[in-house]
Amino acid sequence: MRSELTTKKKRLLEFVSLSLVLGFAAAVGTIVFFGWLTSEVLEGETRHFDDVTRAAVHQLASPAMTTVMRGISFLGSTLFLTIATAAIVIWFALRKWGREAKLLAITMVGASLLNMSLKLAFKRPRPIPFFDLWAPESYSFPSGHALTSCCFFGAFAAILSARIDSRRVRMIVWIVATTMFLLIGLSRIYLGVHYTTDVIAGFAAALIWILVVRFVEMELRRRRTRREESL
Repeated sequence: MRSELTTKKKRLLEFVSLSLVLGFAAAVGTIVFFGWLTSEVLEGETRHFDDVTRAAVHQLASPAMTTVMRGISFLGSTLFLTIATAAIVIWFALRKWGREAKLLAITMVGASLLNMSLKLAFKRPRPIPFFDLWAPESYSFPSGHALTSCCFFGAFAAILSARIDSRRVRMIVWIVATTMFLLIGLSRIYLGVHYTTDVIAGFAAALIWILVVRFVEMELRRRRTRREESL
């Protein structure tokens, strides 16, 4: 029985160590991409790309589509995500998923702080919105809707899928979560309140933050496992 338990702990330690290496490599790669994209944006090299892609998305415009996109955009708003995060954290706590509740809360608080910091650092002006909408007062780069919604739906999907045994259900959870934050990003381009590169940068920044949180959480788990083995 003891040898079986030791084997399981070793496998867990190997899995955690591999996850740390892969997560670190992914984080570094994403940081390099974000740095390159930021440089291109600041130098004005992405202007043509932004104009062409915004125009292409705007071609889809119709009254019905605009209504749908405004609704989808609301799902990435600070108001909705704050309420949703609070509700899910409480739900996790009631189910005695303390670690998961803390992870989601930390992810979302960090995402909000990261978003504000990056906007103030780059101070990119907003584009002129479509459909006679008022431009938000905050800066444009990166898209806060893209960043925070990616963190929210990504973290929620990761937590849920870890508790689900069915591979098919896990895949469905990830497909729904990914579709949600991609649609939210698309809605910001459609409404004209963001450049395409703002949205891409928001997703990249979110991925970096999620990987950092995951890296720290896996490292803490690895240390806890080693301490248990030494006892």
